[in-house]
Amino acid sequence: MEFTIVIPARFDSQRLPGKALVDIAGKPMIQRVYEQARLSNAKEVIVATDDKRIETVVNDFGGQCCMTSNDHESGTDRIQEVISRRNMADDEIIVNVQGDEPLIPPEVINQVASNIETANVVMATLYELIDSTGDLLDPNIVKLVTDINDFALYFSRAPIPFKRDRNDVLDLCYKRHVGIYAYRASLLNNFVKWEADELELMEKLEQLRAIRKGVKIHVAEAVSSIPPGVDTLEDLERTRKFY
Repeated sequence: MEFTIVIPARFDSQRLPGKALVDIAGKPMIQRVYEQARLSNAKEVIVATDDKRIETVVNDFGGQCCMTSNDHESGTDRIQEVISRRNMADDEIIVNVQGDEPLIPPEVINQVASNIETANVVMATLYELIDSTGDLLDPNIVKLVTDINDFALYFSRAPIPFKRDRNDVLDLCYKRHVGIYAYRASLLNNFVKWEADELELMEKLEQLRAIRKGVKIHVAEAVSSIPPGVDTLEDLERTRKFY
């Protein structure tokens, strides 16, 4: 099985400006993410950006970079442009690794890429179990519910399923969505043509667009624990301490 990793990377970030290029133990974050991605079984790793500063840094450390439009509203749109520019075949597998996850385990990248082929679907992602009420109630942590065949029924920032009897709420297996995706190129070529509907706009969750269009999203528990990404200065300091 072959797959390509695309890492969408923007310079602007509201909570941590210039996030992609912040220093982590002597290397910019985008290089740390790229090097982690290269430890997977991917045949190719590509950084997709609209910023010349990021392109220069990626080229300097010997990585592959694809310059994309600065009009994209999301990383998904940016990845689709890479697919288009490279004339990728419809059945090619693309794994979206976020540009702010320098500690992502290579084995979960391999896992999500393998799952899309094993389950014979066009989209796959992962989850971890939630073990605290704080995480369950945190709207920044996306929850999901699956059917008996491991396909996503819904994603939400709210605690789902909702337990009417609030005693011992964590005796249910609540699932936290992990933001890594594998796609067939054909799906992304269609996805960017679909307009966002009310559920996606309300929850601010792109994957709901695919569900509303009837796309089956395979979901599995991650084989390794995935450390949090870098969104804040606190996250950055924690990651620096790790290195």
